[in-house]
Order: sequence, then C-alpha cells, then structure tokens
Amino acid sequence: MKSSRLALSLTFGLGMAMSITAVPAAAAPAPADRLPASIAAYAGSAEDKANTRAFFEAVMESALAKQKTAGAQAVTVVYDASRAPSFATEIARSAQIWNSSVSNVRLVSGSNADFRYYEGNDSRGSYASTDGRGNGYIFLDYRQNQIYNSTRVTSHETGHVLGLPDHYSGPCSELMSGGGPGPSCTNAYPNASERSRVDRIWAYGLSAFQKEAVATR
Repeated sequence: MKSSRLALSLTFGLGMAMSITAVPAAAAPAPADRLPASIAAYAGSAEDKANTRAFFEAVMESALAKQKTAGAQAVTVVYDASRAPSFATEIARSAQIWNSSVSNVRLVSGSNADFRYYEGNDSRGSYASTDGRGNGYIFLDYRQNQIYNSTRVTSHETGHVLGLPDHYSGPCSELMSGGGPGPSCTNAYPNASERSRVDRIWAYGLSAFQKEAVATR
C-alpha cells in the first residue's frame, strides 16, 4: 500500500473495532459442515454505535490529506484484487457499482494500490481494515460469501474504505446494513443517502466528517 494505516486503521465487519498490524494470509476453504461466527458477525453486535463513533473520530484526523492533493477533481483510489482471485468478478462489479453511484471518488484497478483485497478463512467473517480515506485492506471470508450474496458483501466492505460505517439495523435497500436483513438480501447498491454521504465526504473533507460525527452521537 502507498499509505501506512498507522493507528487510524479500524476494522469493520467483525462487530468490533481494532488496530490491525498484520495482513491475513489466504487459506483453503473451510469444510462445508462448519459455520463460523462470520455468519452472525455480518449481522452486527452491541458495539455498533461505539464503533461508528470511533470510526469517524479516527477518520477525521486524516480526512484533509487526500482532499488537498485532489483539489476540486474526483479523487482516484487504486485497488489491487490480485490476492483475492476467487472474488475477481465480485470486486470488479463492486467497483463498477460505486463508480456509477458517486462522482467525487473513483475506484480503479492497479498494482500501485491504496488498498488491497485478500481472501481466505476467518471465523470473524469478511471485514475492512481502513482509515476510511481509501487506504487499508479488505478481507473476504469464503464461508460468509457462500451464505450471503457475495457482491453485496464486497460492495459493503468497499463502502467502509470510502468512509461509511456499519448500520446493521437498516433495511435491505441500505448497503451498509450488511447482514442485518438476512441472507435473502442481495442488494449490492448504496441507497441515495449513502451515495450522498460518500460524495460529501470526498468533496468537503474534514467539515463533512465533523457533521457526520455529531450526527452519530
């Protein structure tokens, strides 16, 4: 990655927030009769509100840096999907979804990446370790993606990289509701509010995050 995650990196999709110091290694799929905690983790936990506030507080510290270099133009965020070959289609589709949904940030594939995708087994499920400003990595869990719509999972985790927190109590039409609506939900698109939120984040930098942080308290 071009940028260090430092202490600003938070993990979303686990039902908890933490600093990450190691990148997960890919592993073989788990036996079919094993359903890890990832299935429940994608539907949220009691720590959601605290996580949301911590996410915005961390992101506020780094919100202006990338915006200053981009000026008034859309910010380009480069991703590398080479370490998640099983999800190449879903990752490409998620990038298309976000690029067609927002105008102030654009996702492009490349080797000199701001963030990367990985795949493997993790009992915590899929998650994003990110500063919410296009840096970090996304881990895609095999079993969780067999239960939930894989493109929705990938697009949801990508939403974290773009600055959105989890909101598991939301409806299926809300992308960041994640697994809250259950496995039958296949919507992989952000709703109007989420699209507007991402555009505000990448257009106005710190001031937008300050307003969002107040709104989540």
